[in-house]
Amino acid sequence: MFSREFLSVYWVAGTPDCRHKSMGTPQANLLHTLENALRAGITCFQLREKGDNALNNPLHIKSLAQDCQDLCRQFNVPFVLNNDVALALAIGADGVHIGQSDMAAREVLAQSAGRLFVGLSNSSEADLQRSFRLPELAYWAVGAIFHTQSKPDATQNVGLDLLRLARQLGGDKPIVAIGGITVDNVASVHAAGADGVAVISAITQAADVAETVRRLRG
Repeated sequence: MFSREFLSVYWVAGTPDCRHKSMGTPQANLLHTLENALRAGITCFQLREKGDNALNNPLHIKSLAQDCQDLCRQFNVPFVLNNDVALALAIGADGVHIGQSDMAAREVLAQSAGRLFVGLSNSSEADLQRSFRLPELAYWAVGAIFHTQSKPDATQNVGLDLLRLARQLGGDKPIVAIGGITVDNVASVHAAGADGVAVISAITQAADVAETVRRLRG
């Protein structure tokens, strides 16, 4: 069952995001960082294996997903896969997250058949209007709020106004903000109506992961 508390500190990452680590393989780098983040108190983890140097062998991706899920379950933290409903169902993940350009949200909701919670990215008012017509969505992700280099495919930063509009339109819908969020600007994101924040580099680049997670909670 989905809870808005899952969105409090929602870490999104794949092996390319941890390539600067020195644990050996790309998979080991990610798993080491994930364990540290879980110990620090993240409330959800999404495996997003995309971008330059990402794994492309389906068997390797499945193995990594299972390892990530095993770690998350040790800490009772939900595990989400990015844009891979089939794999999420195959391994019994908790949720799946999709973007506006990924598989149609209605199809994902139908395939998940209540076995996965589904989140959808929104980067415009038109996106929000489409999401509003899908009450089965567990949560909306809104962004990129600020400039980010972690997701080269992200649209231009939309600022806090779209986040405020999402809260106005969505009412009590769980909303997570994403894009360029740091310990220095997180207060403004919460004030604009976000239930939580999704981050990539705020954790992968943190000198003190525990302190970063504590401050991101707000």
